[in-house]
Amino acid sequence: MVKGIEIREAYFPGRPSLSAYGNGGFRFANTSHRGSILCLPSGVYSWQPKGPVPFLSDIGRILAEANDIEILLVGTGRELYLLPENVHKVLHAHHIAANSMNTGAAVRTFNVLLGEERAIAAALLAVE
Repeated sequence: MVKGIEIREAYFPGRPSLSAYGNGGFRFANTSHRGSILCLPSGVYSWQPKGPVPFLSDIGRILAEANDIEILLVGTGRELYLLPENVHKVLHAHHIAANSMNTGAAVRTFNVLLGEERAIAAALLAVE
């Protein structure tokens, strides 16, 4: 029996470096993704945060992989926004140091730390 088109959540396995950002998305591993992303130890996922900074409801997938993450970079778009205190507290309780910065700085820092084989993750808001 033939099934119809199955729509799955955007996901790329592995830990690729990010080769470009802008125009509403990101390029990595000879592919591109339109929209915001989470770069986690298990792979790259599509991400739809509720605003320019993640709220507690936006970080469930990050917390699920907390044992493999030491540093979380949060790219907040073109502007720098600080993380809400309750998000910092939850991440700290899971032994994750979180740093927010604009998305460009977060992408560059992510690539450097990934090259150093650090336990890094990134939550990146897409920019136009």
